Amino acid sequence: MGKDSHYSSKKDRVFVRGMQGQYSLREELARLRAMPRVIKGREMKFVDGPQSFSKHFVEPVDGLTQTLHVHLEEYAPGGRTQKHGHVNEAAFYILDGKGYEVHDGVRYDWQAGDVAIVHNNCVHQHFNASPDKPARALVIKSKPMYMFMNMLFQKSVIPRPTEPAAGGVGFEPRHDETNLNHDE
Repeated sequence: MGKDSHYSSKKDRVFVRGMQGQYSLREELARLRAMPRVIKGREMKFVDGPQSFSKHFVEPVDGLTQTLHVHLEEYAPGGRTQKHGHVNEAAFYILDGKGYEVHDGVRYDWQAGDVAIVHNNCVHQHFNASPDKPARALVIKSKPMYMFMNMLFQKSVIPRPTEPAAGGVGFEPRHDETNLNHDE
């Protein structure tokens, strides 16, 4: 079993890093530009367990971002997570495996290539449907931003374009892509 992360421990968490002292955009940009731009996932270890494990790539405590929390979830064969809820939305891009979510009592099945969306204030739980294979999901949350800004409502200032860009005329997305590993 990996070590505990903030999901199962009682330790304090940093949701948004404090900025103190004299504000200097020049100094902040220099600090950010000195930070790594590529996080080496293979150098990180999964934590938690034994049914679901996490590898946290980016969160405010790291000093890389203030608005994103990005982590990889690994669900053991037949594994499940805790039943929980949070104010922020989350997007789970399913990298491999098959499973399902239960959101506010409703089941939603997923498989590799799908995106599972957890809406605001939804009580939910994640399940690996395979009894003998693991499943993985890349999770992207705007939780730090929600907590910092108390953003309860959004509106569109500029609507989505209704015409393709000059270079996008005739483009069709790859709806039926089956080789998710992009092997050649």
